[in-house]
Amino acid sequence: MTGEEGTRQAGAPRVRGAELLALAARCIESDVPAALVTVVGAQGSTPQRPGARMLVLGDGSVHGTIGGGCVEAEMTRRARVALENGRPVLTTYDLTPEQAGDEGLVCGGRMEVFIEPLEATPDLAILGAGHVARPLCALAATAGFRVSVLDDRDRYATEARFPEAVRVVVAPFETAAEALRLTPRSFVLVVTRGHRGDATAIASCLPRKPRFLGLLGSRAKMVHVLTDLAERGFSSEDLARVETPVGVEIGAETPEEIAVSIVARMIAVRRGVGVDDIRPMGAALPGRLGRIPAAELESRR
Repeated sequence: MTGEEGTRQAGAPRVRGAELLALAARCIESDVPAALVTVVGAQGSTPQRPGARMLVLGDGSVHGTIGGGCVEAEMTRRARVALENGRPVLTTYDLTPEQAGDEGLVCGGRMEVFIEPLEATPDLAILGAGHVARPLCALAATAGFRVSVLDDRDRYATEARFPEAVRVVVAPFETAAEALRLTPRSFVLVVTRGHRGDATAIASCLPRKPRFLGLLGSRAKMVHVLTDLAERGFSSEDLARVETPVGVEIGAETPEEIAVSIVARMIAVRRGVGVDDIRPMGAALPGRLGRIPAAELESRR
């Protein structure tokens, strides 16, 4: 297989299960995009049985095997899609007798496959070290993000103010992407003290195409900042990558409440939950529990 179908060196030895899991662990530790593909069910005659695994890296390279041929090529493609959206998926593949014949296999059945994107601790860059940044840093770190903070004011960007951060950097906002080594897997929150700082910070980050780029502020502020960015030469496609006003609508007012709103949104992105799927989790009372009249309760007292 080559290109979009994944790559494997010809004649390379099969990877044992323990070796494959060790490689997966190294990918997580090194922040290398990878997805673990496992056969969890099989019906009929299939090239591999439950338990077979392969590891698909972000560049399309494949380690291990779930049977080769058309099924492996398709699961490699689906694994790369899962890597892009960050969502695990349980999927099936039907191997028809015709496909099996084309691959030189004597089989025809259905395979059930679980594809799990492997994710290291996500990096969050907070650009701006003001009053919202402090609870934002603390809550995001508690939620499992590895937080770095950058501001151009040394009296604000201090380890004493941000003890939960792994890095606190004093640097101009135009150098933010380089200073914090942003990647396409980074989360970025822009919370500087003014429109120009916001636009400058975003302009630094946009070329890195971070996984999430949020801007704190009102809709009026959004217009000012995005207009500034357009005048700097950014396209509408670029501007659409900026989520603003950032957060989930919960009526937040205080810095701590705003932090909850923003971190909730980032968790949804991390877990692959779409904007339209964010909703209350409460369910209606089931069965007779929903039909107990208040008068009946009064009579029991």
